[in-house]
Amino acid sequence: MKWQGGRRGGNIEDRRGMSGGQKMTLGGIGGVIVLIIGFLMGGDPNEILNQMGGSQQQGTVNEQGEYQSTPEEDKLMDFADVVLASTDDVWTKIFQENGKSYPKPTMVIYTDAAQTEGCGMGQSAFGPFYCPGDQKVYLDLSFNRELAQKYGAKGEFALAYVIAHEVGHHIQNIFGVLSQTNALRSKLSERENNKISVMTELQADFYAGVLGSSLE
Repeated sequence: MKWQGGRRGGNIEDRRGMSGGQKMTLGGIGGVIVLIIGFLMGGDPNEILNQMGGSQQQGTVNEQGEYQSTPEEDKLMDFADVVLASTDDVWTKIFQENGKSYPKPTMVIYTDAAQTEGCGMGQSAFGPFYCPGDQKVYLDLSFNRELAQKYGAKGEFALAYVIAHEVGHHIQNIFGVLSQTNALRSKLSERENNKISVMTELQADFYAGVLGSSLE
């Protein structure tokens, strides 16, 4: 896909080199795959999640505690910025056409784990995710390697679609879908909870397709 020279939104929060914590946070591509498997097979998605391996840092931390990125990671950082800006452009236009203002999300780029506001500690082992509490998308850039090696999804478009999927969760949050589904969870069985989770992820995929149709 063509992205070099594209507009960068700069709405990126760089937390690479900062890590810690163990709490899992759902809402990412890992959640999509695991929840669908768990729902179709009648198993417990959390058990499968716990078996998933973590990602590796692409850069290193020097003796001064400064994060040193690689050229590959720098390219991915620019790419993620352009893709997020593209989602901002697409959804801003759609919201404006309907007389509304689009609240742009922030993307947090991190390694290993990241603390959120309202969603606990998220880990890169479970894939990219969105936190409705702070309206931020969280992404460990090493997931790009996992897309190719673990999921067989190679190429730049795959990562762009993942980012667009997490922005899809942001759209759901704006419309109140996430709060509604969370309110239902305490009233339903585990199987019904899994069904709603899968439906929520599929809707986020639909919203991701809005961006996908505009990319070459």
